[in-house]
Amino acid sequence: MILLSAGLAFFLFYLFKKANKNTKDIVINKISVHKDLQNQQHPKLHILHLSDLHLENISISPEQLYEKVKNESIDLIALTGDFLDRKRTIPKLIPYLKVLNQLQAKYGMYAVLGNHDYVLRNQNLKKLINTLEEYNCKVMKNENDSIIVNGHRVNLIGIDDFSTKRSDLSNSYKGIAEGTNLVLTHDPNIVLHMKNYHFDYLLAGHFHGGQICYPKAYHLVKMGKLARMNIVKGFHVQDGKPYYISEGLGQTGINIRVGSRPEITFHEVTIPANVSQAIKAV
Repeated sequence: MILLSAGLAFFLFYLFKKANKNTKDIVINKISVHKDLQNQQHPKLHILHLSDLHLENISISPEQLYEKVKNESIDLIALTGDFLDRKRTIPKLIPYLKVLNQLQAKYGMYAVLGNHDYVLRNQNLKKLINTLEEYNCKVMKNENDSIIVNGHRVNLIGIDDFSTKRSDLSNSYKGIAEGTNLVLTHDPNIVLHMKNYHFDYLLAGHFHGGQICYPKAYHLVKMGKLARMNIVKGFHVQDGKPYYISEGLGQTGINIRVGSRPEITFHEVTIPANVSQAIKAV
């Protein structure tokens, strides 16, 4: 009986070590949007997308992150929420923001908050937002901004977290001019409520690709309709509009992954002259 217990303990320890090692196996995905227009004279926007850093459980250092992305063409940095959920972790965010600033993204760095960020309250939440903005990251809470890419307007629309009932689509789209609409949000379930709100591309995170899949992420069923449909990562289309769900860089709970990997994503978005054209991706 003792030998059996020891053997089981060793086996569980082996599985844990393997699952923890998976958190260091960073996947770099490159998504090409509007590929059918690439041979034509249309501007391109190169986006570095990071989500769900969860700095309490992250297995990539700021220096390692920089080495992985420094040689890529980056016009815009998009951060889609869940940076941390403990006030003591806020200083840990600063080195990551510093290396992202070193990339000198042409159009800057934008962020939205996620449900874990909202575990912070009052002054602690304000400190998180102030830290992001102090390091040149614009935090968008149901608002929009615009950039001009080779003469073409791109509307950057930041929709606040859907899972904590902070999303306000009307305010997010208020006053936007005609152009290509790029949405940043944390919980992708918002796409199910955007039939009357146009976007050309939407970036989100939230699900961690399941983080622990056996073989599906059954534990995510309470996280909305998309999770129940097993739509928890990658490129998808809703009502003819495309969106991407990042698996995120960090982990929640225990620092392990099974059937998922941390993700860094580069999106090359070709901006059509006719913004109503359908987007395709590979």
